[in-house]
Parts: sequence; C-alpha cells; structure tokens
Amino acid sequence: MLIAENILLALTGLKSNKMRAFLTMLGIIIGIASVIAIMTVGNSLNTSVASSMHEMGADNLTVGLKKKSNGGEVTAEGMRFGAGNRRAMTEQDYITDEMLDAFKDAYGEKIDTLSISESAGSGTAEDGQLSANVSMTGVNEGYLEINKLTLLAGRSLTERDQKEGRKVAVVSNKLVDKLFGGDYDAALENTVDINIGNRYYGYTIVGIYKYDEDAVFMSESEEDIVTEVYLPLKAAKSQNHSEEGYTQFTVVTAAGTDNNSFMEDIKYFFNVYYTRNENYEINVTSMKDMMEEMTKMLSTISIAISIIAGISLLVGGIGVMNIMLVSITERTREIGTRKALGASNGSIRLQFITEAIVICLTGGFIGIVLGLLLGTAATSLLGYEAAASMGSIVFSVGFSVLIGVFFGYYPANKAAKMSPIEALRYE
Repeated sequence: MLIAENILLALTGLKSNKMRAFLTMLGIIIGIASVIAIMTVGNSLNTSVASSMHEMGADNLTVGLKKKSNGGEVTAEGMRFGAGNRRAMTEQDYITDEMLDAFKDAYGEKIDTLSISESAGSGTAEDGQLSANVSMTGVNEGYLEINKLTLLAGRSLTERDQKEGRKVAVVSNKLVDKLFGGDYDAALENTVDINIGNRYYGYTIVGIYKYDEDAVFMSESEEDIVTEVYLPLKAAKSQNHSEEGYTQFTVVTAAGTDNNSFMEDIKYFFNVYYTRNENYEINVTSMKDMMEEMTKMLSTISIAISIIAGISLLVGGIGVMNIMLVSITERTREIGTRKALGASNGSIRLQFITEAIVICLTGGFIGIVLGLLLGTAATSLLGYEAAASMGSIVFSVGFSVLIGVFFGYYPANKAAKMSPIEALRYE
C-alpha cells in the first residue's frame, strides 16, 4: 500500500512541475531513444544480412584449389626459403570430371547438387545501334537450379546443351528490352552478337529470365546495368580455349547433413588426389561462417555505438540526483512533519527512491517509444524491414529502474537522516 501511495505522490509531483520534470527526464529520454534506435537498425541489418545470405545459399560449401602454405626450407631464425617459387596452375592441378564423379559416388547421400560456373568475359550485346552491357558466364545445370532463375519465356539450358556445348544462351529481360523492344517472341531463337574485346561471339537465345531489380545499385543508371548471359559450361570453356577441369565448385548439401563434419570429409577425399602435388591443395569454405562473422561484427559495432549513446544516460542520472536534492531542500518542512508524526527513516527513504524511479521510468518509456519511431524511420530510409530488439527494450526498462535507485538513493538517504526538529525549524 505504501508503495502505491508513493507512486501516486511522485506522479502528482510530476504533474505540478511539468517543465522541470521534463527537463530532468530529457537525458534519460535521449539516452534510451538512442540505444533503442541504434539496436533496432543493427538488428534490422543483421536480419537482412542473414536473409540475403540464406537466399544466396548460406549452407552451401565452396570447394576450391589454393596454394599450399607449407614447403620450403626453414632456417634456425625462422626464415623460409623456396616456398615462393611455385609454378603457375596448370591443367594437371585442376579438379577433373573423374574426381567429381568419384566424389558423388562416395558421398551421394550427402550431396543435393554440384554447382559449377566459369566466367567467359564481359562486353556488350549488340544489334545495330542498340547495345546492352553483359557478363557471360558458363554454368552447369546445378548452377541454374540453386540460383532459382525466374524464366519469363523460353526454356533453361538442357543436359543436351551441356554435353554438346551448344552456342545457346539464357538472357535477361533487360537485354530483351534494350535490343528487341521487350518483344520476347522476337528475341527467342534469335542470334545475339556479343562483343568481348572486339571479338564477336554469336549465341542463340533460348530462354529469358527476370532480372533482379534489387541488384541495381542506387548510383547505377539503367544504361549502365550489367546483366548475366548464361551459356553451357562446355561452350564457355571452348570460348575461353581453357583446359578441361575446374578450379572450384559449390556443393549444395542434402537436408540433415552436418556441414562442419562434411567439410572435413571433402578436404580429406580430394586431397588424396593432391598428395603428390607440392603446390596446390583443396580448401573448403562455407558462407555460413562468413555470415556469422559479419553478424558478429555488426552486433559489436551496434553495441559499441550504443555504449557511447548510453553516456547520456549517465548525464540523465546526474540530472535526476540534482533535481531530487533540490526537491528535498524545497520539502524540508514536509519531511520534518512526517517524521514528527512517526514516519520511519525507511519510509522517507522509500518515498524519494520511488519518486526517482518514477521519473526515470517515465523518461524510459518515452525514450523507448521515440527510439522505436526513429529506428523504424531509419531502417525504412535504408530500405530494410524494421526489426526491434526486444532485448534492448527490456534492458532499457531495467536500466531506467537501476538509474532511479542508484541516483535516487543518496538524496533519499539524506532526507531520511534529517532531524525532525531541524527540519521543522527550516525556513
């Protein structure tokens, strides 16, 4: 009952001195609002990054060749000689189709798809005076499967296209808009000439996919957009005059596969082929590891900025202590009267601590609302979906109470220790 009465007294005091109470709470409001807004933006960025990574295949494993880090002669002083004299990569170092077939036979139950791609250069697709910027990429069927292209017309690349290395391509609707006026029927089965380094390569359009508008940078104009032209992997190798084999590929694991364990299996399996190779070995990386590191980095930055913003909470707490000292001075006779009527030191102390907590909590709630509004506005401007951090809200409420207790205790204790006789004589 005593606590309820103290809360009502505190609220009455706030109403009677609205401007002073608001100025007292201002530091708390700014501090809490800053922390909530920053944590909301940080949480939204983390959520967006995680979502993007998952769409890109965060659980996929990238298998590639890398130069061995060992080798060379080491002196007593720790200097290494001979390690840098490695030859350039040749056809003998590549991952071959035979290796991939053996890999699928050994771990077929853990593999959903193997994705392989090879760049075939960048240039312009041309038709008379019309042109479009393109990047040519040779891909296998698994690549198109995991990237989930949305076909608007025509077909995707077939197994027969891959085996025969046909000169066919799947292009974007942006390219069709520029070269064929958006007429899909006119584009399909038509040959498009692509200029790469003043050499022209002709490919027949068999499919049209929807270009991802989100991939356009804000500073990039419609004319500068570069879209992918997908062609059979064998056709890309033929165009590049490259040897058989691959320097890297991506493994899409089957559901229920322990990727961390499988990564070690992949390293062991392929490095059997490279035991006699002094220069290269197989390395396996996961985008999930990159995602975790990026999320950790963003979280650390958000917390660091929040701590800096939280300094204003300390300033706000000092303001609360200051106003409580002023309030006690103004209410000295009231305190003396209460003590003369039998109020204990504990009840006087509780009254003023409660008042300090009410001030801080009121400022804290205003700060939470303001922070959520600012955080939502900021994430909207950045183009992300707002994701409020419940942890920061709970922390803010708890911290508001802590500030009220910490900075209210000294003034409350000072009031509790007053002599009733001296207090009643105070003018």
